[in-house]
Amino acid sequence: MAILPIVTYPAPILETVCQPVTVFDRKLTKILNDMYDTMIAADGVGLAAPQVGIDQQIAIVDIGDRHGRIELVNPVIVSQIGEQTGPEGCLSFPGLFGEVKRSQYVKVRAQNRRGRPFEIEATGFLARALQHEIDHLHGILFTSKVIRYYEEGEFEQ
Repeated sequence: MAILPIVTYPAPILETVCQPVTVFDRKLTKILNDMYDTMIAADGVGLAAPQVGIDQQIAIVDIGDRHGRIELVNPVIVSQIGEQTGPEGCLSFPGLFGEVKRSQYVKVRAQNRRGRPFEIEATGFLARALQHEIDHLHGILFTSKVIRYYEEGEFEQ
């Protein structure tokens, strides 16, 4: 697998609404595998395709819980409930952390690497990670939702 270069702000692709995936082939499988390896190498819990320069609705999340590696192709949040506020960072904003308000619960509908639809329900940190990555696919950056930024050393991942 390959470790891909992570795109950092202010690269225009980070604020681009990504194109839906229509072809589910070996190329998509390679992108998903490379994105996962890149995320792990960067010590992240999520990575969206625009963060590696790809204009497609593809995201990976793995917060180290029972769900393991979650591959999301063409994801859509179909319901969200409640509210949580907590710390977020982003691989495309190295060293920047802020407090962000998100939904406490989400239900996401997506496709897997073979194009099969599935749904996942999540609360807490996993819900936060899913929302963060899906936002990326719509050109929405966490910095647009920050309530307050953490001072250097105030928050460490």
